[in-house]
Amino acid sequence: MVKIVLLFLLLFSFSFADKYDNLVHGKIKTLLDTSTYNENSAYIKIIFSPTSEYVENEKVDSVKVIAMLKEHGLLKLFFKKPRELKLNFETNGAPMFFVKIMSDSLRNIGYYRYVTKESNLLDSKFTWKISLNSEYVTDPIILQRELLKSGCRIVDIKRNSSANWTYVIDMKDAYINTKKLLDGVEVKLKRSLYAYWLDVSQINKLKIKSSHRNNWYPYIAYYDKSLKLLQVIKRNTKRRILTLNIKEDTKYIKISDIYTLKNIKDSLVLEPTGTR
Repeated sequence: MVKIVLLFLLLFSFSFADKYDNLVHGKIKTLLDTSTYNENSAYIKIIFSPTSEYVENEKVDSVKVIAMLKEHGLLKLFFKKPRELKLNFETNGAPMFFVKIMSDSLRNIGYYRYVTKESNLLDSKFTWKISLNSEYVTDPIILQRELLKSGCRIVDIKRNSSANWTYVIDMKDAYINTKKLLDGVEVKLKRSLYAYWLDVSQINKLKIKSSHRNNWYPYIAYYDKSLKLLQVIKRNTKRRILTLNIKEDTKYIKISDIYTLKNIKDSLVLEPTGTR
């Protein structure tokens, strides 16, 4: 009886090993050129053993696989010279929310100049395609690290060609990685090339003071937790002080200038009050 149980457990473990082997090596084959995989297949089997370590919830951890391939010099992410790099992002989240998070993440890893080639919303699936000139492919490990700061993670990576990659992003726990304002805690916003985003979910009033060196013509946008636009406040006269009432369903606000952010030469001082 004991021998039968042991045999059953052995066969069961082998079946799962085969299953994970097929999953992981199937993914590796899509990430490498056929010649690279064939020439290094024996070595790949060694470094990816056991394959179960690269599977989570019955799905291959693409980022972990790519990290291992990079570490062992099997996946080259640099081009011989600058060329067009195409990046495709897929998610089931709100389009505006997703583009905001992705744009911030790309900027934080050094991608400032890219062109949106296409964006599609089909049923609940949103796809955003961009292109840029680059000397290297986006490092998934660095991108994953940045996305985690906003509650997002890469759940799959597809290599369509050496310069065309698709990233599937899970954003069910997504949020904008920005300063959260708290009652009575003053915040100074330094001069910036980009609009100021703030989490105002914990307050109900906000006084904004502008330095005398500024020529600030306020532009304030209110957004809910999914980045749906709720309200816009514009003032075409220069302001030194502006007091805002924060609505119950407002999660974020964006502070800018109706003409140019160059009008904000010095800091803006924020004085949040109230709790909710």
